[in-house]
Amino acid sequence: MNQFEKDDIVRHSKLGTGNVITDMGATVIVRFVQNIEECAKEDLKLCPSLTQRLERDEWDIPLEVINRVQAEAICSINDMWGVFARSQIQLFPHQLWVCRQVNKEWPMHWLVADDVGLGKTIEAGLILTPLIASGKVKRLLIMCPASLVSQWQIRLKEMFDIRAANYVTAADTKNSSFWETHNQVIASLHTLKLDKNDRHQRLLESEPWDLLIVDEGHHLNADEHQGLTLGYQLVRQLRENNCIQSMIFFTGTPHRGKDYGFVSLLQLLRPDLFDNNRPISEQLNSLKEVMIRNNKYNVTYLDGKRIFQEPVVNSETYFYSEYEQRFYDMLSEFIVEGRAYASNLSETMSNAAMLVLISMQKLASSSVAAIRRAIRGRLERIRESREKLQNYQKKMRSYQDLEENELDNEVAQDKMAQIEEEIMLITSQLHLVVNEESALQELLEASEIISEETKINRALEVLKNQFKDRSVLFFTEYKATQSLLMSALIKQFGDDCVTFINGDRRADEVICSDGDMVSLTKSKKEAAEDFNSGKVRFLVATEAGGEGIDLQENCYTLVHVDMPWNPMRMHQRVGRLVRIGQNRQVEVLILRNPDTVETRIWDKLNDKIDRINSAFREVMPEPEDMFQLVLGMTSPSFFRDIFVEANQTEPEDISNWFDQKAATFGGKDVLETVRDLIGNVNKFDFKKVSDQIPRADLPDLRPFFESALSLNGRRITAGEEGSLTFKTPDVWKTGPAIRPRYTNMTFDRSDRSQDARNRLLGVGHKIVDKALEQTKTIDSAFATIPENILSKAIIIFRVIDRVTEGAFKPDVIVAVKIQSEDNFEMMRDWELLKYLNKLPVRKDVMRDKSRKPEDVQEEINRANSFLSKNLKKLDLDFRVPDIEVLSILWPGKSDME
Repeated sequence: MNQFEKDDIVRHSKLGTGNVITDMGATVIVRFVQNIEECAKEDLKLCPSLTQRLERDEWDIPLEVINRVQAEAICSINDMWGVFARSQIQLFPHQLWVCRQVNKEWPMHWLVADDVGLGKTIEAGLILTPLIASGKVKRLLIMCPASLVSQWQIRLKEMFDIRAANYVTAADTKNSSFWETHNQVIASLHTLKLDKNDRHQRLLESEPWDLLIVDEGHHLNADEHQGLTLGYQLVRQLRENNCIQSMIFFTGTPHRGKDYGFVSLLQLLRPDLFDNNRPISEQLNSLKEVMIRNNKYNVTYLDGKRIFQEPVVNSETYFYSEYEQRFYDMLSEFIVEGRAYASNLSETMSNAAMLVLISMQKLASSSVAAIRRAIRGRLERIRESREKLQNYQKKMRSYQDLEENELDNEVAQDKMAQIEEEIMLITSQLHLVVNEESALQELLEASEIISEETKINRALEVLKNQFKDRSVLFFTEYKATQSLLMSALIKQFGDDCVTFINGDRRADEVICSDGDMVSLTKSKKEAAEDFNSGKVRFLVATEAGGEGIDLQENCYTLVHVDMPWNPMRMHQRVGRLVRIGQNRQVEVLILRNPDTVETRIWDKLNDKIDRINSAFREVMPEPEDMFQLVLGMTSPSFFRDIFVEANQTEPEDISNWFDQKAATFGGKDVLETVRDLIGNVNKFDFKKVSDQIPRADLPDLRPFFESALSLNGRRITAGEEGSLTFKTPDVWKTGPAIRPRYTNMTFDRSDRSQDARNRLLGVGHKIVDKALEQTKTIDSAFATIPENILSKAIIIFRVIDRVTEGAFKPDVIVAVKIQSEDNFEMMRDWELLKYLNKLPVRKDVMRDKSRKPEDVQEEINRANSFLSKNLKKLDLDFRVPDIEVLSILWPGKSDME
């Protein structure tokens, strides 16, 4: 066989075109677009270089050349930006920018810590689309909280046609080969971390994963004293056994208040850069290589206008009625007596009693209905059985774990409120005060006198006056309050006005307009669809609606019926409306009673929060909302203790007491940590990247696709709204799921007509991928085009990074237009594509040989020199960039000559 020379152009039937690095004799090492391979010599075909073809005076059919360059430009754009993904939603600059940052090199190791509501699932889909289309990612494993598994599965399928299997324990057995038969899997981290029935051994022995994605990555935590969570241990084990090539973690709260846990998370991604044995100050400069964070109020549209406006927050004051105030005072006295009584019990019993009293305090701050239901249930248990308390310590511990140890908390936050309601029932044998039964009976009787609650009435007044004809999202912590509000809404607006979301998918004791009390059932998905479509005007959600669901399509108004004791819950609630797709400024209303200790504490907390944000504005070069990060660094027990202890403080002493208690909340150390973190991470800056963001979208694929069909002898039938109907070229009919004919296909993301999702074309659709695959194998590279169509010569180059050590960076297509002898214009890949799309080149435009080869070579050299001097403008981050000529488009004789 002939000896290959360095830089010879060769073609492989499966790997495509590449450049020879060295001939080893029986094998040849070749650099292809995606990677470097050692190939059998007989599998390679030598292709003539452009220089050789120029010397032979070989010219190609113009449309073939343009079609090939279009294909190369499309892949170059999409490999970096993911802009041609088959998503039915609008793509925003910050999402494209995240895709570009992550896809700059392979393998990838990133922590994406964007603010809530910026579209992490969309960012994940944009990252995945080019990786799957190019073949880099064949094996994909996604780990997320159990409550988000179905959301990930549905959104990746519906938005990007990525069909991942749901991990089911019953399917993973010794004889099932689950991990070998499923290449794209979404699994609950809570389930997968438990090594049951040799699950981990089968996972470790399966084929390695090209990419691991972990949602809510802060659950992979490490504590200096308590050690590693099971999730952390599993991922570390996969990494150390070379079972993972690339990793992306998503989390809105990357730093949980302890440097050790934060560095450990980063070390899991990049052990070469981060180590807990070194001071964190020495490692901050490396954050840019591993961490991305975008703030909600800094992201923009392509015109630079900010996408989000900060919510307008107002409060509506109400006061208890005489009977409500009497009940509140009685309950407060009961709780004070209960604390005194508990102090004389054993430590175990005292702690249990305190948990019950805390639950009573929280329930009462929500509604009389909530505490009344709990008191009634507790009395029934006391009277009916008086049985010994069973497993209450386990329940108490789970309560504490949910609030304190969020490391492995896979239970929906809504379960917290449910456990608090149940605590009173499961501790029926534990006495809270002397003569508890009679005291509870008095409380119950006092509560039953209250037929209407002023808080609910005030909410109805707001709907009538401020929020007339609006869709409104209500949030409450407790199901009893949820049912109470639903009943009031139904009485005022009719049976079909409201739906609900809670963890049980069931609302009890709801009173219909005819006075009947019923139990309603509804899934979260059904409720969200009814609300977003406008089928119902109101949605009342417990904390189950605070995560993993979008409610912004038809609503921009939120009412906090009660105030959770953890401000992070407030942030999550508002995040259901302040998110991608919200076109209005969100209005938030808080219902507050200034006579309650809860309101007084919230007033103090809000003052403290304002001071924290003011401090950030003074030290940050660009002000932004840092509060989510501050909350993430604050233990939930801090807020719980504040509210519990406040009840024991005299009203006139609250201010001084709070200042002492909350001195460390958002203190100097926290401020400095957040400032250092934000100052060293990657973040979207429209001013810096606006000229790099491709102004291209799915319609820009259409000229390429139509030409590809034409060159394969297929005619296109135009349908409604510009859709395409065509027969599949025979050469594309390879592989599964390729249909012989496609009807009414479209490149329009905004199409919401019937079956639009299945008719949407883009990169990742098998028929588009086949067109790109075939076209890129065409050798056509050198064409003359009539000068009435192409007035200036264009030299198209491929830019590669010669350095492949550690990370492989995707190649980039760029062009140089020769305006005159000393005037050159650089065209980015997306600019080149849009330019070529406008050229009216038909299939019958043929070759022209009027230009002498030596003139062309001279212009190539000058264009190459110009590009070399201007490569920095492309921001490629290549260590040793190399430029090679890909194609030439040359003006020739006019068709009229």
